[in-house]
Amino acid sequence: MARRRQSVTIKHVAADAGVSLQTVSRVINNEANVRPEMKARVQASIDKLGYVPSIAAQRMSGSRSYLILALNDRQRTIEDWRAREGSDWIDQMLLGGMLKCAEYGYRLIFELVDTHSDHIERELKGAIAALQPDGVILTPPHGDNALITGLLDKHKIPYVRIGSRANGGALSISMGDDALARMATQHLIDKGHMRIGFIAGAREYAVSQWRKEGWLETMRDNGLATDGLCERGDFSFASGEQAARILLESRARPTAIIASNDQMTMATNKVAHELGLKVPGDLSLISFDNTPVVRFVQPPLTAIDQPIAETVSRAVELLIKSQRGEELPPLPLIVEGSLVERNSVAAPPKSK
Repeated sequence: MARRRQSVTIKHVAADAGVSLQTVSRVINNEANVRPEMKARVQASIDKLGYVPSIAAQRMSGSRSYLILALNDRQRTIEDWRAREGSDWIDQMLLGGMLKCAEYGYRLIFELVDTHSDHIERELKGAIAALQPDGVILTPPHGDNALITGLLDKHKIPYVRIGSRANGGALSISMGDDALARMATQHLIDKGHMRIGFIAGAREYAVSQWRKEGWLETMRDNGLATDGLCERGDFSFASGEQAARILLESRARPTAIIASNDQMTMATNKVAHELGLKVPGDLSLISFDNTPVVRFVQPPLTAIDQPIAETVSRAVELLIKSQRGEELPPLPLIVEGSLVERNSVAAPPKSK
């Protein structure tokens, strides 16, 4: 029987390089207090032996776990997965977070937590005890949940809030939702639209209010009325249908609508076609998120692109730099999105 090949450990690297285990660990963790020649010596042994650092080896240098925990909303995430409707929030979050963690020798762990659950503290305590993360990324709406942030503060675990209104004194990052809503609204105004409707998202998400405020401010800055032009959904397709029907069946219907996510915009497109309206001939549409599915709707939807991967990547960087005591950028950090033009926007129909 062939002998099983012995795995290479940190001890083998230390012996080959003729240094202590702690020195190897400091090199693995890319710490600043290692002389260049020593780092080169240890790295040569790592390359020679084909050693792959483990989490256990990384932890030898101190109290760090080299794990970043990202929390996402359980109910909405599971609903999206089961619906299989093309939402790629999780994919983009993992893309940005995992790649940035890998650059620094960290690992990203993804957990689902129900922000409304009575058991949220128990669930989060279990995750903290099992993983002992060096930092936590709070996606909406977790950043506004005092139970979550209070528990992390109690355990002295740093965290980054993404898209939260409670930014005071904390690591925080946003995608500039108010500015993006202004961009979308101004784009329609520049096309000649004056009656621009807006479908807001769920109240529990701070970004919902930011997007609404961006629309309101731009309309007012251009001297345009907003009365009767705003309805609220909850980011679901069904709520978008309901809101769109109210707007499009009104006596003075809008010539354009901005909806706060792709599902509600696709629902608006469906209602418009049911009412015999042409998109974009009779009604122009702009969406938020720019998930893959909007490219395959008829017509393909103009959308505000949310830079999710870049935002989570920057969140990871904030946590690691904060832990290392490095200089941080001004907070809250804004990662700007963009407007992707497709075929759902045109000039408003001429008055008869």
